[in-house]
This record gives sequence, structure tokens and C-alpha cells, in this order.
Amino acid sequence: MYRFLLTRQWVTLTLLALVLIPTMVELGFWQFHRHEHRVEQNGLIARNLDAAPVPVEELTSPGHTVPRADYWRTVTATGTFDTGHEVVVRRRTNADDRVGFHVLSPLVLSDGRVVLVNRGWVPAADDQKAFPEVPAPPRGTVTVTGRLKADETTGASGIRDLAGLPPRQVMLINSGQQAELLDREVLGGYLEQTEPASGDAGPEQIPAPDHGSIGAHMAYAVQWWLFAAAVPLGWVILVRREKRDRAAASGQNTPEPVTAAA
Repeated sequence: MYRFLLTRQWVTLTLLALVLIPTMVELGFWQFHRHEHRVEQNGLIARNLDAAPVPVEELTSPGHTVPRADYWRTVTATGTFDTGHEVVVRRRTNADDRVGFHVLSPLVLSDGRVVLVNRGWVPAADDQKAFPEVPAPPRGTVTVTGRLKADETTGASGIRDLAGLPPRQVMLINSGQQAELLDREVLGGYLEQTEPASGDAGPEQIPAPDHGSIGAHMAYAVQWWLFAAAVPLGWVILVRREKRDRAAASGQNTPEPVTAAA
């Protein structure tokens, strides 16, 4: 009754089902791990944003790589802005997805070392090679509060570090690069400024990272697992239908018995 399973068509279909089941299960676990990562990330962001502010010197130093555990920690830095060495970071978007620049300003600390401060977003000029109009930072000694971030690299961000850029324009926020330009010791990482508020004059400060949404990864995981469960069920349904159709066809082709003449 089930010899049809040995035909080329059914062997191919069965092998395809055997490949699809573990593949869909694995895709489900991939989405599940992404869900777990997102939940863990949200927890880290929430904890670090809620933590009490600490001086930036307690968490980083020249040449230091900011660990993931310290991302988004609220830190403070007191010094004076060096506007003469201010640069802008190309191809950055604001909350409305408008393309412009981030303003990267060196803050010189009392000991002469520098911490980089991302003061926020400004729109690009009509000429992409021109330095944009950047509102001046506060003069004199100022205490800046912000979120600590790690240096950007091409490998981590996917942003190409292009050469031959216009003066005072960069692609990445990187303390090592700026240390060479400034010829000073620069603390590893940088601050996303939150205080003092820039107000309407700008730059447009960077919003806090989203840590309330978990995305649809868990739903996608369940969906893949349901697909995996549906494959063997569908295979059984097809087999039973094929058996029924073949039995019906066999019954129709059976010749009627011949009745002897009276």
C-alpha cells in the first residue's frame, strides 16, 4: 500500500521535509537567542541609565577600551571646550532620520587630558564639503553630563573610515584618532552630552537609547517552530491522501465479474 513512497517524487519530498525540519528549528533558536540578547541589552541600558553619575575618570583613561558593561553609564566631566579643534562626524541622522553631522568637541580637563563630547546633531550645509554651522558650546569652565560610549571602529560599526575628507570632518568617533590630531592624551571612548541642555539653539542632542521595546524576535522564533511542526504533519496528510487516491483509482480499474448466461 505504501510502495509509492519509494518513487523518486516521494523520496525527494521526504528528503526535503527531513532537511526543512532541523533548519526551521535552528532558525527558531536563532531568533530566540536574538530575543534573549535584546532583553539582556535592555536590562543593561536601564541599569546604567539609572545608575548614579560618576566622574568620567573613574571609568576610562587614555587608551582604555570602554567595556560593554559600562556602555550608557552616566558620567560627568569638568573642563573647558576647545572649539579650535572641534570636528564634525559625517553621515549621521537625527531622530527624524535627516542626514547631517554629529558635533564632536574636545573638553580639556583640569589635568590637561581631553575627553571627547558628542554635543549632538546639526544639519548639513548645502555644500557637503563645507563645515556646517555649529552653535558654540558654553565658554569657561563647564560640567558636562553624558552617556559613556565606546570608540567607534569600522569593524564594530560597519562605517568605512574614508580618506581625503574635507578639513575638520571625520567618519568615526575614535579617541585614538583624535589624540593624534590634538597631540594630547585623550580618554578612551566619548560622552553623549545630556547636560547642559543645548535648547533650541542646538545642536540637537542625541536621544536616550530605546530600552523598552523587545522587538518581534520571540514571535519569529515561535513562528519558525510552528513551521517545523507543520512539516511532518503536512507530510502525513499528503501520504494519506495519496494512499486514498491510489486505492480509489485501483477500485475503478478493477473489471466487473462476468455473469454466466442463463
